[in-house]
Amino acid sequence: MKGSGWRLQIAVGRFGRNTAILTFQSNIDTLSFMKWLSCLLAVCCLTASAQVKADRTCPPPKDWAGLNVFGSDDAEIAAPAPNEQRVVLLGDDVMANATFHQRGYINRAIAGQTTPQMLVRFRQDVIALHPKVVVIEGGLNDIGGIAGPGTEGTITDNLASMADLAQAHDIRVVIASLSPVCDCVTNQTGRRSVGRIAAINHGLQDFARETGSVYLNYYTALVEPRTRQMKKEFTSDGFLPNAAGYAVITPLVEKAVAEALAAKAPEGKLK
Repeated sequence: MKGSGWRLQIAVGRFGRNTAILTFQSNIDTLSFMKWLSCLLAVCCLTASAQVKADRTCPPPKDWAGLNVFGSDDAEIAAPAPNEQRVVLLGDDVMANATFHQRGYINRAIAGQTTPQMLVRFRQDVIALHPKVVVIEGGLNDIGGIAGPGTEGTITDNLASMADLAQAHDIRVVIASLSPVCDCVTNQTGRRSVGRIAAINHGLQDFARETGSVYLNYYTALVEPRTRQMKKEFTSDGFLPNAAGYAVITPLVEKAVAEALAAKAPEGKLK
């Protein structure tokens, strides 16, 4: 300001710290005074905030991919026996709530996960366990926007990367369909439309055929053809299968695994 009034000056002190200095000259009107006082308070608040943040210990980053969920368990699992038909199940809520009594099945599904998160932990939770077969089930949370926008393209890309990693390590691949949802309890199709689920499943079936993977289709077994929603008798919340629904899914998973083990290995990929 020229003439009389309040002036805000910034001085550099010890250790490079900035200091705000307010000086007064006479004949300033009330409005100007309040404006400069607001500037002073803003500078003080920013300085104090910066000092507080610098003194605090940064919190540890969140385990976005869920690497800590099974990390310790994975380390304790011994290498498979020579004739062991080990199977790893990788997926989201649907697979995480499934129970398998087959010997050699290791469930590494995490509720709430999306395919990019599964891809990040694929080496730790699948490859490091040396299975013969991996069952990959995912995509419902992608299109539900759980971890941001998800499309058929991003889902297929993530599955393709997981399939490439599996085949590079002589692991046979089973690609599971997305399960249908139902508005019988709450609105599920608003976030996961029946048309989108059906379209993605068509893409997954094509992808499985093109990569020599086995397609696990439990969508057809659970869906009501007329509405393209999950049959009410197979769900309690409209999203997850209930006991009756899992009674349908479980043997289909086991059948797909048996098919993968019996199939002729694609030349140059699997052994």
